[in-house]
Amino acid sequence: MIELTPDEARRVALRFAGLLSAEPTPARARSASAARQAVIVRDMLGELGAVQLDTISVLARSHELIAYARYGALRRAAIEDAYWAGGTAFEYWSHAACVLPMASWPSFAFRRRHYRRKGERWHGVPTKDLQALKATIRDAGPITTSDVGGAKRGGEWWDWSDSKIALEWLLDVGEVVVSRRVGWRRTYDLAERVVPSELLHDDLTDEECTAQLVEAGARLMGVGTAGDIADVHRLPRSAVVAHAERVGLVPVVVRGWPAAWATQDALDWLGSAGRDRHRTTMLSPFDPLVWHRERMERLFGMRHRIEAYTPAHKRVHGYFAMPVLHQGRLVARVDPKRDSGALHARRVTLESTSRAAIEGTARALCEAATWVGADRIVVDEVVPAAATVPLTRAVVAAVEG
Repeated sequence: MIELTPDEARRVALRFAGLLSAEPTPARARSASAARQAVIVRDMLGELGAVQLDTISVLARSHELIAYARYGALRRAAIEDAYWAGGTAFEYWSHAACVLPMASWPSFAFRRRHYRRKGERWHGVPTKDLQALKATIRDAGPITTSDVGGAKRGGEWWDWSDSKIALEWLLDVGEVVVSRRVGWRRTYDLAERVVPSELLHDDLTDEECTAQLVEAGARLMGVGTAGDIADVHRLPRSAVVAHAERVGLVPVVVRGWPAAWATQDALDWLGSAGRDRHRTTMLSPFDPLVWHRERMERLFGMRHRIEAYTPAHKRVHGYFAMPVLHQGRLVARVDPKRDSGALHARRVTLESTSRAAIEGTARALCEAATWVGADRIVVDEVVPAAATVPLTRAVVAAVEG
């Protein structure tokens, strides 16, 4: 049995999440043309296997923040082109609503079959004439819900219109594809026009699909427990145990962890790794590195929860607290907000008051401000309060430097 130290497991997690010694370097990525930046982000999507989407936009939307965390201040239009232009990706249910590489379309056949067997989604059975709706898309081209009467009936946000339910049902079963987002509205097109013909099939059995997604989840984790690997594409833990040997995973022991597996690529990388080149950055709470909160705590000792849906007076770290990665550690949490040209750090919670943690947090704030075009950084509250002056000075130094 191969034994890995917790530090080795942490380094593997960073490396295979694209946050350690990434190529090209962030400096080269930022200086590249817009077209080249789109290729870089497209390659990143292929390596990660999934990028989560979310409606919250504080600094930017989460799918933008994933690329930003790895490459810094890329052009935002280039990031959008990477995901939506050229038919190289599609949106579907994976870890959550995710952008997925087009090559993985066949792997989700089991989920499309599940929806067909179920016959409805949680909003109810679609009552709209599905064939007529598909004919509209075929004749008019890609559409949004506004083209067919709107997304809501007029009540709460979940009170969807018949057209919205029908479109989402067609998406669930693979007859339409979200070809892009426009103003955050999904644009639906026929799968036959978007998915390459060689991929447009549901030929894989449920077992084959599951095995492929176990392998993909393990590739992103590098090393992980059954729960870690299963969480990537929301599979049962039993699927990891059942398919681990089949997809070439190697059982490993990590001190303080439940039973775990590593990919051979991860073990080979550990055996040949040179000097680590770390990113200092603010991470979206929906970043693949921190998707699984138990794993995040095992790797970094940080217990983190998203508080966006917690009443304001009960929040501990803030509405959209973003962990700060520095020198391979999570050293702080920042709750940011853009306001009148400024980047406000509404609350900064430091995990350590060491000089490295403070300077790393300041650097992360400075880069984030540059990316979103903020002309100044305002630190509103620091925990512990005694670190307010050192952090403020470090932010000034980072801006001036």
